[in-house]
Amino acid sequence: MKAFLLAAGLGTRLKPLTNDIPKCLLPIGGKPLLQIWMELMGRHGVSEVLVNTHWHAEKVEAFINGLTQRRKDAKVSADDADYTDEEREKRREWPEVRVFYEGELLGSGGTIWANREWVRDGEAFFVLYGDNLTNVDLGKMWRFHEGHGLPFTLGVFKAERPEACGIAEVDGDGVVTGFVEKPKKPKSDLAAAGVYVADQRIFDYFPQGAGEKRPLDLGFDVIPRLVRRMKVYEIREFLMDIGTADSYEKAQEIYPQISCLTQRR
Repeated sequence: MKAFLLAAGLGTRLKPLTNDIPKCLLPIGGKPLLQIWMELMGRHGVSEVLVNTHWHAEKVEAFINGLTQRRKDAKVSADDADYTDEEREKRREWPEVRVFYEGELLGSGGTIWANREWVRDGEAFFVLYGDNLTNVDLGKMWRFHEGHGLPFTLGVFKAERPEACGIAEVDGDGVVTGFVEKPKKPKSDLAAAGVYVADQRIFDYFPQGAGEKRPLDLGFDVIPRLVRRMKVYEIREFLMDIGTADSYEKAQEIYPQISCLTQRR
């Protein structure tokens, strides 16, 4: 099971917090967001993840190298007294990481297009936006995708301000019949969550000249072309975009409680 974790953004809305640290390394309850994602993916069986980098790329790579080394250490020395039993188990489960540096930001669709050969094995794969904070059951979502047979599963949530989101219209079977990014007059409150499952057929729906377009955005350039070729999956677990200073501050208050509940399952 593979995943793209899109984490290369500049974090403009979070400045000055992101002046010297990339958004994906901002701590939530004392733990970097990137590590929270690694633990979530590992818990649900993701074995390989591609993380794209740009802003402060060297810091992200250094952090990933540290995670990778600790993962190896946990395998070699399962009884290391420096780790609790829970930490050792988590480090065994963390996925292997491939780093993809973007000197020029390619956009959410551009990163996937540039690495399409990595997912040519025929298996479905996740597309995850790294500025989300969530405890979504990825395994359950994966099984849903495998069951419906369409190229794409659009994770959605019910938005309080749908005009600020990518909005899906659906039929009675959950098939997307319309999708508009940031509509002036939303026809639904089902918003794209930045948590998706796709297979290699998605590349048939990329626009012509996809490799040259900068940036190539999933929400504007690809997902609308998948209308009637995707189903929605409503995420009922905790999900929060930490892309603004206000939401980041709110996440600090809320997530530790959610995290505790998740670990007790």
